[in-house]
Amino acid sequence: MFGGSSPIIVLNQNTKRESGRKVQFGNIKAGKSIADIIQTCLGPRSMLKMLMDPMGGIVMTNDGNAILREITVQHPAAKSIIEVARTQDEEVGDGTTSVIVLTGEVLNVASPFLGEQMHPTVIISAFRRALDDILEIMKAKIGVPVDVNNDGELLKIIKSCIGTKFMKQWSELACKMALTATKIVLVEEKGKKEIDLKNFAKVEKIPGGCIEDSCVLQGILLNKDVTHPKMKRKIENPRILLLDCSLEYKKGESQTNIEITAEDDFAKVLRLEEEYIQEICNDIIAVKPDLVITEKGVSDLAQHFLIKAGISCIRRVRKTDNNRIARASGATIVNRTEEIKEEDVGTACGLFEIKKIGDEYFTYLIDCKNPKACTIVLRGASKDILNEVDRNLQDALNVTRNVIQEPVLVPGGGATEMALAHALNEKAKSIVTVHQWPYRAIAKALEIIPSTLIQNCGASTIRTLTALRAKHAQPNSTSWGIDGETGEVVDMKQYGIWEPCAVRAQTFKTAIETAILLLRIDDIVSGVKKAESEGGASRPPPPDAQPNE
Repeated sequence: MFGGSSPIIVLNQNTKRESGRKVQFGNIKAGKSIADIIQTCLGPRSMLKMLMDPMGGIVMTNDGNAILREITVQHPAAKSIIEVARTQDEEVGDGTTSVIVLTGEVLNVASPFLGEQMHPTVIISAFRRALDDILEIMKAKIGVPVDVNNDGELLKIIKSCIGTKFMKQWSELACKMALTATKIVLVEEKGKKEIDLKNFAKVEKIPGGCIEDSCVLQGILLNKDVTHPKMKRKIENPRILLLDCSLEYKKGESQTNIEITAEDDFAKVLRLEEEYIQEICNDIIAVKPDLVITEKGVSDLAQHFLIKAGISCIRRVRKTDNNRIARASGATIVNRTEEIKEEDVGTACGLFEIKKIGDEYFTYLIDCKNPKACTIVLRGASKDILNEVDRNLQDALNVTRNVIQEPVLVPGGGATEMALAHALNEKAKSIVTVHQWPYRAIAKALEIIPSTLIQNCGASTIRTLTALRAKHAQPNSTSWGIDGETGEVVDMKQYGIWEPCAVRAQTFKTAIETAILLLRIDDIVSGVKKAESEGGASRPPPPDAQPNE
């Protein structure tokens, strides 16, 4: 009886394995299809994608993260690969296209081993070992330290990042803006460098003018005007007071009812309101500010008292903008007017001025002493151009931040990937177990970056890649890569094309770890109950891997 039942058990196990392999091949196909969409967006000769959102808006870009944000996919593995681009963008802000292309290729090279019935855990183990060796080799043999105090060197590095973008014809301007903004925001505390670009380097896009008119302000720019036309619109060395409270009569916290019995009771209530507003205005006037900026509203009566005292006022400023003004002007944001002290007033701003650009009014708080917060003003012909310039500038800012925080560089143009591929192939000779073949597969996957650069500029892929392999087989040749403009094999040291080590390391970690994660999945189970079943999880039909652009 036992002998009769055992073949059924074996059959069930084989069926489960077969089902698991189908899921893994489906995941690989999904990853490859996402990578194929993005592949033409790598390098200086990259193509743009035109994306149409549900509202009818159009975006034209070659930024991997921006493209994948707009794509709708059904396959769960494809969705997780799109998340990879978002992770890369949040961590280091660059290399989003590379990470997707590399993830797709790592999954692709794993496919033959699954077809040969090699267990996924063996493949994963080899991939992990390869990743550890990649990070070690990159820092020990390929990485080159850089002097962050040398602006010329830093500008070359930022230029190599901008070189593949729409903004490359204005690369000199963009690089200088990125470097200036990053150095303004840089704060050193206890030997640690903190560069908070997201909160303290605001990009203000103003349609009109030329891209050459763009600049970095030593201070803050707000799309605001003073609350009353009689208030001053230009003040030199202003005393700035920042508030987080409204200059209006305080309304009841919950529903408030007032019962009026006598005729003069209403007049008494109005008088109380006036007295309250006069009191909070007197608290402000006591410290003699020239400019009051509040996050809340300002009543007409409060404006009247402030005009009489010669104080300009700006209301309903965003919390983030108020924080930037506080950091630039040296002011402290006050929550209650009765708590205002002399030291809360900011005096580090050199000029307050309101200018009209087109139909809009803009408040300039500039010429600040050691501001630690800035505004990058972008000018351009249209909103589409400004949005693309903004995306490119964010990449440049992030590259600058990465280099200043971790001053180690690696050669660009696919040189790092080719050097690592050669080093892994050499190291694989010492591995005697079956792990050797998946380990070598990672070396092959790394070659997709130089291979894509060659393809995108229309050169002969096989011949150029063979020449590049031959170069890297020679000693001390780790800096040879692909010229993205011509597709020729060149020395990146002479070309001055470098990338931050942090970006490359994050690219390899994210790509290989995502591939490992997807290879470990052997089933996709839906938590949605089927209408005909009584309960329990159901397995959905294999989703379509093709994304809908």
